[in-house]
Amino acid sequence: MGHGVSRLRRLAHEVAKFGAVGGAGVLVNLLVFNLVRHVTDLQVVRASVIATVVAIAFNYVGFRYFAYRDRDKSGRTRELVLFLLFSAVGLVIENGVLYVATYGFDWNSPLQNNVFKFVGIGVATLFRFWSYRTWVFRALPSGETAADGEAAPEPERTEEPGTEQSRTGQRVP
Repeated sequence: MGHGVSRLRRLAHEVAKFGAVGGAGVLVNLLVFNLVRHVTDLQVVRASVIATVVAIAFNYVGFRYFAYRDRDKSGRTRELVLFLLFSAVGLVIENGVLYVATYGFDWNSPLQNNVFKFVGIGVATLFRFWSYRTWVFRALPSGETAADGEAAPEPERTEEPGTEQSRTGQRVP
């Protein structure tokens, strides 16, 4: 039972840090969106895409140096490419919701734009949380520590007693 509670506690801590960065990113996203809509004549989805790109840059810094600072830092190029790839998918999800509401249902008032921008952010956030923690900011193998000296969280153990897993995930006796 202790291991399960420990895993749950680590997950709750991770969700809280992801939420702190993500919450700040949502504010950046909505502020930039409304600023661009107020000072330009850009169409709603174009303004939203600009805001999403600004928020993606903000979030990368927050995730790498705060939420996932204890994760593997050895493949930064791979990490950034995957982050941008999954962020682009999130951008399509987020702005697809806004596009359908605006152009599919003609819900185009400033209030409706903000509501569906926020709904799109929420749907895309679920995808981003899963993809970032699974593919982008991967956990260090058990026993290794991050560059700042924090111990890495232990990965879930799935092997049979008496065997270990190599870095490639293959079991070795």
